Amino acid sequence: MIKHHPTSQQLNAFVSGVCEPTLALMISAHTDLCAECQAKCLKLQHVETIDAFSSPVARTPELDKMFSRITQLPQQQKTLIADSPFEGSGLSHFDIELEGKRFVLPRTLKRYAKHTGNWSRLVGKLWQAPVDLGCMGKANFIYMEKGGKVPEHTHKGSEMTLVIDGQYGDGVANYDCGDFTLLDGTHNHLPHSEADEGCLVFTIVDKPLYFTSGIARLLNPFSHLFF
Repeated sequence: MIKHHPTSQQLNAFVSGVCEPTLALMISAHTDLCAECQAKCLKLQHVETIDAFSSPVARTPELDKMFSRITQLPQQQKTLIADSPFEGSGLSHFDIELEGKRFVLPRTLKRYAKHTGNWSRLVGKLWQAPVDLGCMGKANFIYMEKGGKVPEHTHKGSEMTLVIDGQYGDGVANYDCGDFTLLDGTHNHLPHSEADEGCLVFTIVDKPLYFTSGIARLLNPFSHLFF
């Protein structure tokens, strides 16, 4: 069950088109998996549409006629005209593969599958595949096998994570498929998975992680090479 969602403020910015691009990407992928946030976004879209048509500046006789025709159409035709990017989003049928394991991606991330680099094993039971986001920069698919973990760390910048498959915990909370988190330097955590199927996440960091415990602290000068 999805328990971790974007905030109301973030969803408002997303629907209004004023969201920072990488955050918009993550929210879009989250709504592919989360019926609750799909419904919230559709409601926000509806409110914005009504506000636009009710605006004295935007409203014209031609727009009034068009709006009147739309509101009088049968429901099926309304759906075709007002086709929302959230309608029927669900999951795509495009998989990525690692060591014989196949993963289904949210529709939003399908376009980036061909821009995903080769998998490489990091420490222990941890795998990483870089994703080229073009002008938005870089992201990573991270896969934790059962018993795999990312060393305890905090953040010099922000870290956005979406669970694609499986479950993991980080000492703060437990996360399931579809859960979204946005963390910053006020957070210190140790992501790890004990799920039999492991856990695949899609993550974007804007600055290198800062490891906070054990021998992993020796990696801090080189953390930008891995995460």
